[in-house]
Order: sequence, then C-alpha cells, then structure tokens
Amino acid sequence: MPDTQVLIVDDEPIARQNLAHALEREGIVTDTAADGDEALAKLQQSPAPLVLTDLRMPGMDGLALLREIRQRLPATEVVVITAHASTDSTVEAMRAGAFYYIEKPFRLPEVRKVVREALEKTALKSENAQLRSALARATGPHRMLTVSPAMEALLDTAQRIAATDCTVLIVGETGTGKEVLARHLHGMSTRAEKPFLGLNCGALSEELLSNELFGHERGAFTGATAGKPGLLETAAGGTVFLDEVTEMSLSVQVKLLRVLQEREFYRLGGREAIPVDVRIVAATNRDPEQCVRAGQLRQDLYFRLNVVNLTLPPLRERRVDIPLLANHFLEKFAKRMNKRMQAISPEVFESLLTHAFPGNVRELENMIERGVALADGETLTPALLPAQLQPIPEAPSDEDPVTLAEAERRHILKVLEHAGGNRVLAAQLLGIDRVSLWRKLRRYAEVGAA
Repeated sequence: MPDTQVLIVDDEPIARQNLAHALEREGIVTDTAADGDEALAKLQQSPAPLVLTDLRMPGMDGLALLREIRQRLPATEVVVITAHASTDSTVEAMRAGAFYYIEKPFRLPEVRKVVREALEKTALKSENAQLRSALARATGPHRMLTVSPAMEALLDTAQRIAATDCTVLIVGETGTGKEVLARHLHGMSTRAEKPFLGLNCGALSEELLSNELFGHERGAFTGATAGKPGLLETAAGGTVFLDEVTEMSLSVQVKLLRVLQEREFYRLGGREAIPVDVRIVAATNRDPEQCVRAGQLRQDLYFRLNVVNLTLPPLRERRVDIPLLANHFLEKFAKRMNKRMQAISPEVFESLLTHAFPGNVRELENMIERGVALADGETLTPALLPAQLQPIPEAPSDEDPVTLAEAERRHILKVLEHAGGNRVLAAQLLGIDRVSLWRKLRRYAEVGAA
C-alpha cells in the first residue's frame, strides 16, 4: 500500500471524507484522524509529508497539533483550515510554522493547489536532506563536492585509476582544487594510510627545492652539519604532490625524471642510490604542452608525468556546483566560528551565479568565509558580499520603461539560464516552489516570451 501523502484531521466525519475524496481523485494518497491525539499517533507510526488540520477541535486543537508536529516532525508541512478565521489566529498559525491558512467555506481548486505546492516543498526538502546525507557519508575531509556532469566524469576517471600507481598530472586554473583532487586520489588509493606530502615547486629556489625533495648528506653544503631526508624518503609508501611542477628548474627536472624512470634518487652530496616507493601526483595552472614548446618543461618529463591527465574545469564552467559549494562553505565556517547561520538568500545566489570567479572555488570559499565572519543573523545576505558582487542599481530610463511583471520575467529567465536549465535548482535560487516556477514559465511560453 502506498505511503500516506496527506493526513486530514477534523472532528467532523463528513468534512474528513469530502476532503479525502477530493484529494484522492487527484491521485493523492490520504488518511484521516478525528482529533489531534489520533493524528499524532498515526504520524508516529508512519510520518506523512503533509497534514491538513481543522483549527477548532475538542481536546488538542489545530494550533497545538501544529506545534507538536513542528517539534516532533520538522520535515512535515501543516496546512490549517478553519471556519473561524481571525487576524490573530492567522498570524499565530503562520508564526507557529504553518505552510498555509485556508478559510471555510473553501474552494476545492484552492485546496488542491495548496496541497500540491506543499507536497512539492516537502519533496524538495527531502531531496536536500538526501543530498546532505550523501555528503555526510562521503569519506574523508578532502572529498570533491559536485553535481556537474563534467566533474562527475573526471571523478569517475580518478576513482578508476586511484588504486593503481600510475603518475597523474592535474591541470587547472588557480583555485580550482588541484590539491584537493590530489588528496582525494590519495584517499581512495591503497596508499591512503601512508603519508601525503605536498611541495609547491614555484615557491622555492632551485637549491631549496632540491633539498626539500631529495634531502642531503652531512657536509653536502656549508651548514649541513647532519644528514636530512627529503620528501621522497619521508613519504615512503605514500604520495608526493608536486604543485606548479612547470616552475621547476630544468636541472631539478632531470633528477625528477630519474626518480620516475629508475625509481631511485641520490641525496645532495650522496653517492648511494636510494630506492623510491612513492606515487607522484603533479599539478600545474599552465598549459603543459605550451611549456614544453617554450623549453620550460622537458618533453620526456612531461610524458612521464602525463600518464593520466585530469583537467579540472574552472568554476565558471561548472556553475551548477556554486549553490552546493556555497552551502558547504556556509556550514563549514558557521561551525568553525560558532555562528547559527543556516541559509543563503536567493539574491546572493543570483550574484554568485553571474560572477566570473577568476579565483575559482578558492575565491568562492573566501567570499563565504568573509560573509559568515561579518554576519549577525542566520542568513547570508547581499550586504555581506564583497564590493564587486554588490548589486548595482539601474538608473531609471524614460525611453525604456519596464513593468514589474517584465522585470520578474527577465529575472526568472536569467536565474534559470545560470542554473543550466535545472528547474529544481532555479526554484531554490528564486525562493519559490517548483510548481510556481513551472506555471510562470508556461505563462511566458503561452505569450511567446520564453
């Protein structure tokens, strides 16, 4: 038997039956209860996504039932129906968390509309909860968060080669998450329990880079009073991540090539070859083939590094991930700063979705961190964004007046475009339910506007 979608609570049997009959004709599975206590017992046994309750009932009234449901079953929506409507009761019901307030005598089309929209909202909440659950189940702190098809294909490749020891070259703009991907690879590999050590080749001189990578023997240079192992030794059994590998000098490239070819190296000043048991994952924010043509990267080293190439797309090419990443960073920094932030406003999402993000994911992370640090409330609002994302008010023009309806149409279509045509995501960003969005888009199509 299908699960109940709507539980109807009313002390009048005819009212319960009429509502149940009307909704079941729409394909909605219903159940009924004669009072609040019976309703709570049924919900405890089998939670329903939506409750329609009369306001005035003997014993536990509709408001008391609403408060109990909000406390016990926060995922369940409640619509209050009453023949004794007043401003005070309406305000009280909405403050208590009612989805909607319907007055008797009601019209069945209105009830069907409200029920459909409430069920759409609960379905969306359920989808979000499933997504959060999936993220929570993801292993390791360096998981890659994405719903982008391009990123999912890349991660599928990464998963397939993670268990091998083949060398990997990660290519991507600054801030796309090259080190996060490298750590993700390491975490999925058979070397996961061994060290992951990284080195930025562009941040060190040739001498320091050689010393950090290969280590040195006592007396190898002035001040070398004792021998020191390099990363290739201390990461034994694990993974060495060489970031910005195209910035490495040609002489160090020769030494690294020997490591990849012979699986051994010499410490600075050393005479005995030391065997290597590490996996090399290299990364660059430049075009490696162009670096080869320019003589900045040895071709033979490039071939050795580029056994598997993983090219990370910039954030502007995976905008569908912006809401997911933004919410992840909001939760991360709110927890770190002990703040009770829970949401990002639709206006903020619109600004984020239209931003070029030259700094990619790192730039987005910094923006959210800044917003959380400055926030006093529970929602990230446009005022908390950096200056370059602040909305610029358009000057009024007598030559091109725009009606409120036309402004709404442009805004909705713009958000839908930036959501990649994903109506569920667009509805979330707009702060409306999917049924309302669908109706608006259908209306635009009917008038030839969409």
